[in-house]
Amino acid sequence: MSILRSLTRSVVSTSSIGVRSRFQGTTLPVITTRLASKMAPVPPLKDPSLFKTGVCYVDGEWVKAASGKTFEVHDPATGGLIGIAPEFDAKDTENAIAAAATAFASFKTKTGRERAKLLRKWYDLMIENSEDLATLITWENGKPFADAKGEVTYAANFFEWFSEEAPRTYGDYIPSTVPGNRVVTIKEPVGVVGLITPWNFPAAMITRKVGAALAAGCTTVCKAPGETPYTSLAICELAHRAGIPKGVVNVITTLANTPEVGETLTTHPTIKKISFTGSTAVGKLLMKQASSSLKTLSMELGGNAPFIVFDDADVDTAVAGAITSKFRSSGQTCVCANRLYVQEGIYDEFAKKFAEKVKGFKVGHGFDEGITHGPLIHDRAISKVEAHIKDAESKGGKVIVGGQKLPDLGANFHQPTVITGMTKEMAIASEETFGPVAGLFPFATEKEVVDLANAAEVGLAGYFFSSDLERITRVAEALEVGMVGVNTGLISDPASPFGGIKQSGFGREGSKYGIEAYQNIKTITTGGMGKPLQS
Repeated sequence: MSILRSLTRSVVSTSSIGVRSRFQGTTLPVITTRLASKMAPVPPLKDPSLFKTGVCYVDGEWVKAASGKTFEVHDPATGGLIGIAPEFDAKDTENAIAAAATAFASFKTKTGRERAKLLRKWYDLMIENSEDLATLITWENGKPFADAKGEVTYAANFFEWFSEEAPRTYGDYIPSTVPGNRVVTIKEPVGVVGLITPWNFPAAMITRKVGAALAAGCTTVCKAPGETPYTSLAICELAHRAGIPKGVVNVITTLANTPEVGETLTTHPTIKKISFTGSTAVGKLLMKQASSSLKTLSMELGGNAPFIVFDDADVDTAVAGAITSKFRSSGQTCVCANRLYVQEGIYDEFAKKFAEKVKGFKVGHGFDEGITHGPLIHDRAISKVEAHIKDAESKGGKVIVGGQKLPDLGANFHQPTVITGMTKEMAIASEETFGPVAGLFPFATEKEVVDLANAAEVGLAGYFFSSDLERITRVAEALEVGMVGVNTGLISDPASPFGGIKQSGFGREGSKYGIEAYQNIKTITTGGMGKPLQS
């Protein structure tokens, strides 16, 4: 039985009502408030203090918005109220920026090894509390608990990775063309950075940014996603326990004031860099705002990933890769396959095997046993999925699996869907669905499919399957994307550079390049150094 399906009774104090724990099979008390009649039960946490409702983390303290305003956060599976979060405004944000600026003066002087030890301790605490963090992710995001556990591991690994990079920010000795000059470069932190993270990976998107920033010696102000703030805030609690100095990590929340807070981060003179993960449209707006002070930018924006299967591919391997790439998090990732191109010679075989795999999915509430796919994040996501399916059907596409909402489960549930007979005139060919819809496009030649793949304005990720080594080299080099998966549907790895080209943004996160985005290179030229040895 799902621990989220039943609602609590309307009481004002601690309730004797219990929630059945899928972990130990025990019954735990539920804390309710005057809003209890609308609240979803709190999932059992081993450490309830990780659930931070009604507060943000600024200057090492848990604080409310100065105005006292809050917004509600709802469970996408049940629609029940999870809790509240502070509605920060420009002034609150400026206070967080000031705290980060004060902290930067001392944090930048720490050695790489000192910063490494802090990040490593933070990593250890995330691993120790991984089950609670996964519970919060499933509660506020909706993804199945097994997926959430995988995200926590992935997220924590960024702290481990950047703890190992922090002591190795090497400069260079450059031979000068002037005999008496000596030229060296050193790397310095850019300063206070503003981070804006999305809801689809509420743990991994903050750690990928914060880990690199702290490794470089920067201090941070992060705007957590309004849909999923509690995972970020729990990670802040672990930062506090890890001994991260106050003001180094600040996490703020807002919903109605998002435009105001975003503009404050992008225009405030103290903020020296913005890192944003989200839509291309919002990225363009933030970039325009940041131009007023010429901030350094990293933009990881929308994708419309092509997934290509050639006749010479192993079909079963390609099907497995497509399942992983297309339906991870119910299609709600920026690197999910969106356009599946299958060569004519194996199109029917691939479609049949792919559809059979999708039929085996089990959609439901993320805490239920055996669930493979949870809800979409909100009603707007459901509406886009429906629109893309109807558009494809109206233009000749055939739904062979799914195609319908699942209202018996909840308003945000939709069947994983497979559509055959796709053409380039359909919306999915040019728009990212960000949902569990796989459209299969037939193609004839290598050149044809690469031209179709490259026709998109965006270029984040691309995938293809082939056993021809020469073709692998040709196609990998020809695809206009920042990341290519060859014979695999999973490309995310802390060691691998993550980022796109074209309107998918610029800059790279993770890998050895990730820390460079938070550093300035300073050149030091010293003259009069060419004298002979003195007697």
